[in-house]
Amino acid sequence: MNEDKTPYELGYSMPAEWERHEGTWIAWPKNRDSFPEEMIGSVERTYLEMIKALHKNEKVNLLVDDKRMDERVKALLERNRVQSNVVIHRINTADVWFRDYGPIFIAKKGSGEVAFVHWKFNAWGDKYDDLVEDTHVPEMLPLERFKRFDAQMVLEGGSIDTNGDGTLLTTEQCLLNTNRNPDFTKEDIERNLRDYLGATNIIWLRGGIVGDDTDGHIDDIARFVNKDTVVCCVENNKKDENYLPLEVNMKLLERAKDQDGKRLKVVTLPMPNPVVYRNQRLPASYANFYIANNVVLVPVFNDENDAEALRILQGLFPRRKVIGINCRELVYGFGALHCVTQQQPKNLQAALKK
Repeated sequence: MNEDKTPYELGYSMPAEWERHEGTWIAWPKNRDSFPEEMIGSVERTYLEMIKALHKNEKVNLLVDDKRMDERVKALLERNRVQSNVVIHRINTADVWFRDYGPIFIAKKGSGEVAFVHWKFNAWGDKYDDLVEDTHVPEMLPLERFKRFDAQMVLEGGSIDTNGDGTLLTTEQCLLNTNRNPDFTKEDIERNLRDYLGATNIIWLRGGIVGDDTDGHIDDIARFVNKDTVVCCVENNKKDENYLPLEVNMKLLERAKDQDGKRLKVVTLPMPNPVVYRNQRLPASYANFYIANNVVLVPVFNDENDAEALRILQGLFPRRKVIGINCRELVYGFGALHCVTQQQPKNLQAALKK
C-alpha cells in the first residue's frame, strides 16, 4: 500500500509483545528437511502443547497446506481437547518460521488502530532457496481489514525486539549483514526501523549464539520483559563457545539506555547445556520464549538449567503463568517457540466501543 506518510508519521509503532493480543499466528510443521521423519511426531506434540496453552487465552490462527492436513490437524486437536478458539487457514507455506516471514503488526498510539508491515524475506541471507517463497505469505493471509505497508527492506521478526516505547534491540551480525540489504547503510536501516516500527532508539548488540543459522537473531540472546528490563543470556562455562559472545552482549546492555536516556535493568538468564544432533550444535536458548495473553511459553530441553530459567522468568512475569514446553526436537530446525509464532495485537479502542 502506497502512503505519502510513513507509519511512524501516521502514529504507528510496534507494540511490546506483552501488550494484549487479538491472537497468535502459526504454521503447522511438515518440512522434512527441517524435521526428519523420526522427529516430526515430537515436533507435532510440541505444537499441540503450545496450542493448548494459547487457545485458552487468545485466538490461534493456524496455517495448513491443504484439505488433507486440515482434517488431520483437526482430528489431533479434538483428540487433545482443543475444540475452540483455533481458526484454521488453508494457506500453503514452505516452513514453520512464521516469526521471520509473516507480517509484523503495528498499532496507532491513541486510537489503537492495527495495521501491518510486509517486509522482504530472503531465507536468512539466501541460505535456503526452497524457503524464499514464504516471503509471499503475508499477501495470502485474510488481513484485508488492516492497512498494509510494504517495507522495501529484508527483515525477519526474530531479529528485533521492542519495549513498545521506541527502544528496539537487534544485532550487528544480522541487520548489518551484507546478505540482507547490501546497499543499505546502518543509517538506512535505522531509518526504516523508525519509519515502519516506530523505533527511535536502537540498541545494537554484537552477535548471536553458536548454531544459529539466522546470523545472530536477538530472540536467542536478549529480550525485553517490561518497558525498562531486559533478560540477557549468559554462559557460565568459560570454555564454551558462547561464553565470550554473550559476555560482550551483556556488557553492551549494561551500558545501554532506553528512549528516555535511562539505564536498562539487566537480568541474566542461563543457557542450557549444548544440544547436539549428529555432531551439530543447535541454537538452544531459553530467550526464545513467547509472551502471550496470561501465559509465557518457554522452551525447555530436558536440561539441568530448565528449572532455573523457568524460575527467573516466572519472577519477571508474576501475573502470567510461565509454562515450559519441550523444544529439544523443535530446535533441530534451528528455532523454537518465538521463531514459530507471531502476535497480532488487539485493537483496544475498537474493543471498548463494542
